[in-house]
Amino acid sequence: MKEEKSPLLSPPHPPPYAEEDGRNNSSTTGGADAAPPKDVFHFAYIVYFTLGAGFLLPWNAFITAVDYFSYLYPAAPVDRVFSVGYMISCLIPLLFIVGWGAHRSSVSTRINIGLALFTLSLLVVPVMDAVYVKGVRGRYSGYYVTVGAVVVSGAADALVQGGVIGAAGEMPERYMQAVCAGTAASGVLVSAMRIVTKAIFPQDTHGLRNSANVYFGVSIAIMIICIVCYNIADRLPVVKHYKDIKLQAQKEEINEKGLLSGKAWRSTLWDIIGRIKWFGIGIFLIYVVTLSIFPGYITEDVHSEVLKDWYPIILITGYNVFDLLGKTLPAVYLLENVNVAFAGSAARLFFYPLFLSCLHGPHFFRTEIPVTVLTCLLGLTNGYFTAILMILAPKSVPIQHAETTGIVIVVFLVLGLAVGSVVSWFWVI
Repeated sequence: MKEEKSPLLSPPHPPPYAEEDGRNNSSTTGGADAAPPKDVFHFAYIVYFTLGAGFLLPWNAFITAVDYFSYLYPAAPVDRVFSVGYMISCLIPLLFIVGWGAHRSSVSTRINIGLALFTLSLLVVPVMDAVYVKGVRGRYSGYYVTVGAVVVSGAADALVQGGVIGAAGEMPERYMQAVCAGTAASGVLVSAMRIVTKAIFPQDTHGLRNSANVYFGVSIAIMIICIVCYNIADRLPVVKHYKDIKLQAQKEEINEKGLLSGKAWRSTLWDIIGRIKWFGIGIFLIYVVTLSIFPGYITEDVHSEVLKDWYPIILITGYNVFDLLGKTLPAVYLLENVNVAFAGSAARLFFYPLFLSCLHGPHFFRTEIPVTVLTCLLGLTNGYFTAILMILAPKSVPIQHAETTGIVIVVFLVLGLAVGSVVSWFWVI
């Protein structure tokens, strides 16, 4: 049977811009027919991949060092508090950006401020370890400061993630795929660091401190690389080409509709939300399911007598590797039917009874193999359907609204993360 594309993928406007194959951009620019510049050495792709890795690396560093924080603060439910604090502090600025600032503020400024805040929040842990905590358990003032750093990191995520995904949405599909693959690569990188540090450092206070300092040191270095790369990429011909198309389209729309007025903007925003709502609901469902299971369920609720404390590390690594695989697959096959993608996102709700069986079901389901297979499938489906929906959503609107569309999609994503982080507590009940 021939696959039919959803009407959601066929907006009433002509395609707002061409791919990097030299097709005309006349539908948006009113006659500009120059071919897009080449992405020399795929540098812009690499930069967007790096930025994708960068804006999730702080979260991955905090959550992967959970054994260090759990050792220091044994009475605190560290990973779940981190999850709720990070997601809520990310959601509130995102709502403000969408409702007020997306069309009034510079995406470049937001991204640079966010990357700087990431760097500062990551510095908190090694500095506090050196001058105050020093590996001593029960100094809960340090815990509250750490939670504060997580909250700052969440706010920085709103600025960086919303900006990067919004900017990638203005460009051809491969750049959004690069961002998605980068987010997954950050998880793989941190998991690899976790395995290496656990293997080479003794599992005592000194070893845990050293491993945590490695996570945060590498993350800080990558944040600095992201700042440099982004400010170089912003001047690349291929990036400037699509920005120029967007600016021209914005000028035409402002002249026609007076978009800078609050009333006109609210009307436009609701129109954007109406067009992409199914993409957004699909993303929301994906991350409610994922974060309600991962990492809390993986790190606290399942155990192995054979693998002991390596078990959650193996599960987290398996999830991250398959998440990367899923986010890489759209480069090979891009599913263009939003109905199928949405159905796949909704079908992930079946992970709940399956993982519940791994806690309370027959003995076989409570062994390592079913849990590992399910965790890998959780990562694979999370990666693939996330990438598909995030790639397609900005293409359903004119280019001048692609950035706002990207940010709105991130709002749905973070809403899913926030709800999922709350639902994760129900595994404890």
